[in-house]
This record gives sequence, structure tokens and C-alpha cells, in this order.
Amino acid sequence: MRRVAITGATGFIGRHLVTALAGGADLRLLLRRPDPALARSGATVLRGSLDSESALGELVADREVVVHLAGAIRAPDRRTFEAVNALATARLARAAARAGVRRFLLVSSLAARAPEVSAYAWSKARAEEELRAAAGGMEIAIVRPPAVYGPGDRATLEIFRGLARGRLIMPANREARFSLIFVEDLAALLAHLCEAPFPPGLLLEPDDGRPGGYSWRELATIAGAHTGRPVRLVLLPRAAGQVLASTSELIARIRGAAPLLPVDKLGEFYHSDWLCRPEGLETVAGWRPLVDFAEGIGRTLAWYRAAGWL
Repeated sequence: MRRVAITGATGFIGRHLVTALAGGADLRLLLRRPDPALARSGATVLRGSLDSESALGELVADREVVVHLAGAIRAPDRRTFEAVNALATARLARAAARAGVRRFLLVSSLAARAPEVSAYAWSKARAEEELRAAAGGMEIAIVRPPAVYGPGDRATLEIFRGLARGRLIMPANREARFSLIFVEDLAALLAHLCEAPFPPGLLLEPDDGRPGGYSWRELATIAGAHTGRPVRLVLLPRAAGQVLASTSELIARIRGAAPLLPVDKLGEFYHSDWLCRPEGLETVAGWRPLVDFAEGIGRTLAWYRAAGWL
């Protein structure tokens, strides 16, 4: 049974990964706060953070594989993104290398391919660099998912709400094309990489297998076919998106909360090419995506309704 350490298990992807590995691996999870569901999963749960060298040492001791999922999607500034996404990756990779971990899987982001578009994208590219620098003799694989969706996801909830009610308003580049991946397919890939052989320095951009990905118009058409009514799509030009994001940041400052749409994220929303590149996937025998958006939207909306989120 493979001995696997996981960070970010309380997150959307992390929970699905724990489910995918449960029963087939000896899991050790690093959590910042108690989580009853994960405590019942059969995994060994450690309390601590990525800032703690002692917690990291305990996490990786006697582990064969580390899967690093923890990170920040939103942060108040570039320095925080760097600390949480890049420097924490370096700290964990060094601890894993010292402990003799054989394999390190970093779940990065497709945004790392365009570090100029946002502080988040830059920090994910930095995380990849930090891992390569600290890896030593470890086998490393970097996985750059595109937009991930599915049961339990709050990041894409507003998009699915708009698709379900037949009116989606988005700050977006109307010419953009993007890839998607259903969360269970991504979790299955990560679980597979814990066991399967792969070439040195593997870099993967997995998606749902749809050639050419999707446009916003195609997404709306698929959603309309599922719900039985057309989806009105309103794609805001960048100037309008700037106003919306600035307002979101102002409201967040007044409330003392993180903005729903940070100004810095606009670079990601208006980037034209978020299509995954298939290079590398042919070297990973034994995995293929099973769920495209035509099926995934139904499964996701059904879960949201059952959970009372719609």
C-alpha cells in the first residue's frame, strides 16, 4: 500500500482525491483545522500549517509520495500569493527531499503558463520553479489543471447558477477558448500518478478530452440543451469588468473580507487562450478523462440542488 502525504485535503480537489485514494493507500493529511469528514476517512490527520517546519517534517516522514494541493486562489497582495503558493512549496519540497520521499506531485494551475496575467498566475509559476530547484533526487510531476468543476465546488458556483437560471453575466473575452476538467477525472489522474511510472520532470495539462476546448457560447449552448431553455449570455467588455472588480474590492474593504472579483484576476478572465496542450499525456498510460461538460453539468447541478446551493 503506497504511503501518501497530502496537503490541501480540505479543499475542493483535495476531498475528491482523498475519496479516490481511500482504501488503496496509507494517507496522511496536514490540516489547519479539525475536519470531521476527513477524520472519518481512515487517513491519519495532522494539525499544522505549511509555515511549520516541524509539521512538514512529521507530514513527510516515511512517506513515499507527496501530493501538494494547498494554495491560495485569492490573496490581498502579490507578497501573500508568493508566500502561500511559492515559498510554501519550496519549504515542503525541501522537507520531502530530506525525508527521502520518492515522488512529489505538485498541483499547479494552467494559469502558470501565463505568469504575466495576474499575481496568482505568477505565484503558481514560481511554485513550479521552486519545486524544480528543491527536488533533489525526487521524481516530480507538475499537473496544471484548467478550470476544475464538479460537486462541492464554490469557485464556479455562480457560473452554474447563471447557466441554471438561463442568464449568465461574466467579465470575459468573447473570443477566448478554454479547457475544462471534471473534478473526479482530475482526482483519478492524481491517484494514478501516485502509482504509475512517468518520465522525469513530467508536466501535464489534463482536460476532458474535447478537441479545441470550449467557448462561452458553446458552454451556454450545452447548458441550454441540458436545462431545456436557452441561456442568455452577457459577456462584459474589459472596461465594464474593471468597474465591477473595483466595486467588488471596495465592498470587500468595507466588510473586511476578500473580494469576489479582485482587479488582479481580470487578466485571467480576459486572457484568450486557456486551452490545455496534450504533450505528456501520452506517457501516462492507464488514465483518460471520462466526463465532458455535457455530462458534467448535469451531475454538478444535481449535487448543487441536493445540497441546497441552488
